[in-house]
Amino acid sequence: MSDHSTFADRHIGLDDEAVRTMLAVIGVDTLDDLASKAVPAGILDALTDAGTAPGLDRLPPAASEAEALAELRALADANTVAVSMIGQGYYDTFTPPVLLRNIMENPAWYTAYTPYQPEISQGRLEALLNFQTMITDLTGLEIANASMLDEGTAAAEAMTLMHRATRSRSNRLAVDVDVFTQTATVLATRAKPLGIEIVTADLRNGLPEGELFGVIAQLPGASGRITDWTALVQQAHDRGALVALGADLLALTLITPPGEIGADVAFGTTQRFGVPMGFGGPHAGYLSVHAKHARQLPGRLVGVSVDGDGNPAYRLALQTREQHIRRDKATSNICTAQVLLAVMAAMYASYHGAAG
Repeated sequence: MSDHSTFADRHIGLDDEAVRTMLAVIGVDTLDDLASKAVPAGILDALTDAGTAPGLDRLPPAASEAEALAELRALADANTVAVSMIGQGYYDTFTPPVLLRNIMENPAWYTAYTPYQPEISQGRLEALLNFQTMITDLTGLEIANASMLDEGTAAAEAMTLMHRATRSRSNRLAVDVDVFTQTATVLATRAKPLGIEIVTADLRNGLPEGELFGVIAQLPGASGRITDWTALVQQAHDRGALVALGADLLALTLITPPGEIGADVAFGTTQRFGVPMGFGGPHAGYLSVHAKHARQLPGRLVGVSVDGDGNPAYRLALQTREQHIRRDKATSNICTAQVLLAVMAAMYASYHGAAG
């Protein structure tokens, strides 16, 4: 097989004519000329014709895995380890060893994706259905998807969901001052190209003046304050706006769920359900809504059906919302999620049981 017909050249690489055209635009003759202009001379001079930097032959032999771990532990022991009090929605947690052994350390679960072939993925789909059920039970809303990337992006999806679902023609969103910093930042980033104006205010004093399409608040807030948002939800609905609450799942075992005070959307992270902090991630986010907003819900949704023999079977439901079916009308372009961490959180809840 000649060079030009290899898989890499046919499917990944460029043909010679394309390379010559691009080099001509840049103003060089060859790729070597391009490298000599782009890479500092000192680095190029350090390389031999064999492509090996002088001195590599004088490096010590590679350490074994055990030796490398011992050296790394010695370096870590030199640190002063303090208790993190930053919070912002992420807190240290205990991961039961049974979940470590059977899920987190089990390569069979290692995927961020929801299954495309439900026929051979019934176990994973059932685990994700457990996740969805856990979220709906705790948030008091009827439908939850099979996880989001994290809390910040879940908040951004809640914002765009409300923008689609409301009858209001407004592009203004009210955000409480006590939402997590990272949530406020992601909201601002997502809102700007969409032409959404974010109005930040202390919503304990009521909604700001003017028309709004949605409201976002935190429960508990970044300060740790627990606010009864019932009156705010009613005020928002009276003005034609929808309400999304970022809720701590562990706190929802003790306080009134968002759905029971009338909120339209709940979002957050499931990190506190047995998922290690991992230096900031990854952790599975969640998003739940009332049934009437089901077709506006982004991400994957596991549903229950029956197979040809009449037995219960799990499948991905309402896929016409998704970009691989109807790209121009998709509610979002989320194909990945945090399935491994979602399964961890769901099994953490199952492990402890309804009584905790």
